[in-house]
Amino acid sequence: MTLDKRLMPVLDGHPDVFEREWPLRVADIDRYGRLRLDAGARHVQDIGQDQLRELGFEDVHPLWIVRRTMMDVINPIEFRDLLRLRRWCSATSTRWCEKRVRIDGAKGGLIECEAFWININPNTLMPSRISDDFMEGLRRTTDVDRLRWHPYLRPGDRDTATEIHDYPVRFTDIDLFNHMNNAAYWGVVEDYLSATPQLLNAPLRVTIEHEAPVSLGEKLDIIAHVHPAGSTDEFGQGLVDRTVTTLTYAVGDETKAVASIFALQQPRHLQIRSP
Repeated sequence: MTLDKRLMPVLDGHPDVFEREWPLRVADIDRYGRLRLDAGARHVQDIGQDQLRELGFEDVHPLWIVRRTMMDVINPIEFRDLLRLRRWCSATSTRWCEKRVRIDGAKGGLIECEAFWININPNTLMPSRISDDFMEGLRRTTDVDRLRWHPYLRPGDRDTATEIHDYPVRFTDIDLFNHMNNAAYWGVVEDYLSATPQLLNAPLRVTIEHEAPVSLGEKLDIIAHVHPAGSTDEFGQGLVDRTVTTLTYAVGDETKAVASIFALQQPRHLQIRSP
């Protein structure tokens, strides 16, 4: 699998697809009214917690960390919309799984997500085996039971960077692990998109892979690379015809995370509105 992978379609009507609805609120939008990516990542976390609670496994498997999140902005979701979120399992292993989330706006907006979640033992803080009864529920929506971790991205070099800038880690970015929360990493992408708004003019895929945690007080640098079309086959054969931007999150010489941004093929039936 590479960055050009196809996400598993939603299983409409399946009893094990978990569903919730809530309104899009003002704290989750940019100045144009668009649902921001960091807010979308929080929604992905929130419906996961809601599902754990609903299924009665919040105490059995209370801690999960995300290793990779892939988010496709097919059509922007805008302010005052009602969000419909559906979540289901698309692949499993003994200690981790991939979860799909589809976010539909009532006005036609659409975001598709896939996240690689690792079950963490709350005492050892190490990956832990998923209980048999929880695993039984995961397997009801997928027949992929040998999921393995394979990175799609590699860090960019400082010497060849298009741009390097620092990104301040705030106290409000820190979670219960005493590390920067997953959603805060997406704020870095939003910061980059604010300076390159043309990237939002078409359906967009953004992927973030986490290598090591970021702590409060660390000097976080964002190292940007723009890979032109014709040089991007390393990200997947289906991407050789388009530009891929990567953002490397680094503290000194240590890579903390890597993000990629590129345009998806635009479906003919969707109208993409610029900010």
